[in-house]
Amino acid sequence: MERESMEVDVVIVGAGPSGLATACRLGQIAQETGQEITVVVVEKGSEVGAHILSGAVLEPRALDELFPKWKDMGAPVDVPVTEDEIFYMTGPDKASKVPNLFVPKTMHNEGNYIISLGNLCRWMGEQAAELGVEVYPGFAATEVLFNDDGSVKGIATGDFGIGHDGEKKDSYAPGMELHAKYTIFSEGCRGHLGKQLMEKFDLREGKDPQHYGIGIKELWDIDPAKHREGLVMHSAGWPLTESGSLGGGFLYHINDNQVALGLITDLCYSNPHVSPFDEMQRWKTNPEVAKYLEGGKRVSYGARAISKGGLQSLAKMTFPGGLLVGCNAGTLNFAKIKGTHTAMKSGMIAAEVIAKALKDGRGCDELTEYKSEFENSWVYKELHQQRNFGPYQHKFGNFIGSALAFLDINILNGNMPFTLADPTPDHATLKPAAESKKIDYPKPDGQLTCNKLDSVFVSNTNHEEDQPCHLTLKDPNVPIDVNLPKWNEPAQRYCPAGVYEVVENEENGDKRFQINAQNCVHCKTCDIKDPTQNIVWVAPEGYGGPNYPNM
Repeated sequence: MERESMEVDVVIVGAGPSGLATACRLGQIAQETGQEITVVVVEKGSEVGAHILSGAVLEPRALDELFPKWKDMGAPVDVPVTEDEIFYMTGPDKASKVPNLFVPKTMHNEGNYIISLGNLCRWMGEQAAELGVEVYPGFAATEVLFNDDGSVKGIATGDFGIGHDGEKKDSYAPGMELHAKYTIFSEGCRGHLGKQLMEKFDLREGKDPQHYGIGIKELWDIDPAKHREGLVMHSAGWPLTESGSLGGGFLYHINDNQVALGLITDLCYSNPHVSPFDEMQRWKTNPEVAKYLEGGKRVSYGARAISKGGLQSLAKMTFPGGLLVGCNAGTLNFAKIKGTHTAMKSGMIAAEVIAKALKDGRGCDELTEYKSEFENSWVYKELHQQRNFGPYQHKFGNFIGSALAFLDINILNGNMPFTLADPTPDHATLKPAAESKKIDYPKPDGQLTCNKLDSVFVSNTNHEEDQPCHLTLKDPNVPIDVNLPKWNEPAQRYCPAGVYEVVENEENGDKRFQINAQNCVHCKTCDIKDPTQNIVWVAPEGYGGPNYPNM
């Protein structure tokens, strides 16, 4: 059986906020002008929103532009922020509230909303369909297709029914080729096709390496008496300071007596003994967090890497035949801990540029005009104004770095006469295990703190077990021969889902590297933090992965 093909004007890979904003704006332009534009969105999750994970506090600027009447249209954006609190945690039992006067203005959330980004994407997917866009969940884009001249021709979706041995099963069905005049890659942070395109077209030339954090999130039902709908709480400091790591926590009071909470650990950490999952569990025991959770019940869990390098790390977004948009390129504004509005706007600009190019009869060329349109937009101005926030944190730590960010952003309005570079990639920051402080994480109590496998269970993660492993190794000997003696194989700890294990043979003491791919929540941390860059994440069979409700 050969792959069938479909010809369309625009293919969009990934039904996240940037991809769906692109699709919706293209649909709007088609309706407004009568221009015929055929658009297809492919999404690897079982449904739109199934793989979407974010805090999330939404700045509605881009949504206001895309759907001015979103409130009347029933968008799931209905918890306005009513309170902001920031704490600096100095230990397991201590935290000091930061006076509002000293909080960087990027962290003020007046006019913003606490949302489930997954639910917003589900709603945007419905709007896209009503605008004539075809949305196909459960189809993972696994290959970029190229024309003879080297331009992008489209994508191919993965085959179904391939066994772990690479042989076709009785259920085999070939993937499909989608050919387009322009292909938009909106896969989110560390998109595996976007990564290939950056290499092929040198899209990172002259840029700082992208920097990342891993966000680990839980959703809890809590005692109604403790619930403060609209409260946004952030924290810095403990427990990450104990291991010399950077990052911070969040706890958002959404509706229905629920809170969304989590910890972001910057992946520039140097101690290979750090476990971001266990850091998050420790963080929950601080009284400023625990007071809300005690007597409550955890109902969901997930993890996702975030692109936090900012403007200095933003990839070139155009290449012949397509565009990178949103977090696939790196548009998140880490100074605000927000990326939805910037991702959406990058996609909306893409839609307008593409629509004009199609009207002019173009296709498969490079949309070079996108660069000037992007740089003339508010999203570029915002990223430029706050460009030094991340490097301040990396160079000077949370406390001094935040003070410098306050001076830069609040006093000088982002007009520092310099742009700080941050040239060391996150995978190159680990020190040898022998030179690093060991960390004794407390055992989970099963009430407030939890273990990894129970957490994966409440993420509703599922993969067809008899399929090729989607966590591939360039060299299968590296984990035991290189990573284990030098860094005590950090994959055992940086993975938040228990995917990687070093298993010892009881009889002869030999060790082997075990990959429990069925546990993978698609966070991409292994692809980022592996110090030898030996692990390469590729898309598993469609429908595989987490199924996040309300996340």
